[in-house]
Amino acid sequence: MLAMAAPHTNHTADSDTGHRRVSARVGGISESATLAVDAKAKALRAAGRPVIGFGAGEPDFPTPAPVVEAAAAACADARNHRYTPAAGLPELREAIAVKSERDSGLRVQPSQVLVTNGGKQAVYQAFATLLDPGDEVLLPAPYWTTYPEAIALAGGRAVVVPTDETTGYQVSVARLEAARTPRTKVLLFCSPSNPTGAVHPPELVEEIGRWALEHGIWVVTDEIYEHLVYDGAQHASMPVLVPELADTCVVLNGVAKTYAMTGWRVGWMIGPTDVVRAATNLQSHLSSNVCNVAQRAALAAVSGPLDAVAQMREAFDRRRKRIVELLSAIDGVTCPVPQGAFYVYPSVKGLLGREIRGRRPATSAELAELVLEEAEVAVVPGEAFGTPGYFRLSYALGDDDLETGVTRMAQLLAEAR
Repeated sequence: MLAMAAPHTNHTADSDTGHRRVSARVGGISESATLAVDAKAKALRAAGRPVIGFGAGEPDFPTPAPVVEAAAAACADARNHRYTPAAGLPELREAIAVKSERDSGLRVQPSQVLVTNGGKQAVYQAFATLLDPGDEVLLPAPYWTTYPEAIALAGGRAVVVPTDETTGYQVSVARLEAARTPRTKVLLFCSPSNPTGAVHPPELVEEIGRWALEHGIWVVTDEIYEHLVYDGAQHASMPVLVPELADTCVVLNGVAKTYAMTGWRVGWMIGPTDVVRAATNLQSHLSSNVCNVAQRAALAAVSGPLDAVAQMREAFDRRRKRIVELLSAIDGVTCPVPQGAFYVYPSVKGLLGREIRGRRPATSAELAELVLEEAEVAVVPGEAFGTPGYFRLSYALGDDDLETGVTRMAQLLAEAR
């Protein structure tokens, strides 16, 4: 059975000492729901069941050959067998600065770049560096599962700002303003979005940026899907459109999605020099430098052409259109057309409470359990992203698996009465 990750409850006191075995701070963290679904799907496949997983946001393409070759060469280079600067290889920090100007128009110095162990560490360190206990972070929902956990670990409080399919999952200044309080310190902004695939148009990005500037609110903007946009949509970097915001803005990015390098674990954060210096101090104690071989691979990726990226985007676009077509044909499912990333986020509210094979799922989590058990298809329910009543499906998997998986699910859901 697929169960939604819930906050841990292993806070019971040790019988001998009276102390908690696990701290309340860490014990309260929920497991990543997307990774949990992916792990469940893989475990069932290993047990012989033909499960198709739509859970993990992981391109099914191999890492481009020149990147792999650079890593292989790095293994034999003795320079990479030792510690290197905690902030990242100087040549990689410089290359990221060059890449940022090339791809989004953001001009920064290498000293403003911190290389991290994947995008998740960049998220964690950004909030750990910016937040004091009680500071509030405006968090548009649906949101990526890691954001609220990183905010909580830093002692902050996530203030959820809801959006839905009627507005294309785009957040408005009016909604942000309604959620703002004297304790608001940060806005988390992600466009193209995980989990919805929403892309905020440049004029709205600028409006939000000027609102944040007016009220002295920091912006942490996650741009890891910057190259994955469709139908003429345009990724817009907020500090480029609102240059005055640069001193109170942190940009997060990485190689995982653009270059099919999820397993290489290289991300980065870009921000004001004092913030990056403080985050580097944290990283020097937390993990020291990122794996040097992975950094050399990332250097080859960000310094090279975007040809492989264009090929992947073409395939994602084809799959995007097909999955929307298939899901939209299911009675009770409403599937907006995403303009970015590689996710769809359909509403399944029309199926809740209806009988399917003797069961009446009341929540999207229960419906996801049913789909896994009866159709052998793994999806992530909307509860994981702060908006019950939805599914997230990644279409970063093979065309045949996509077709088979959604067809199986559609056949099961067609039985709803």
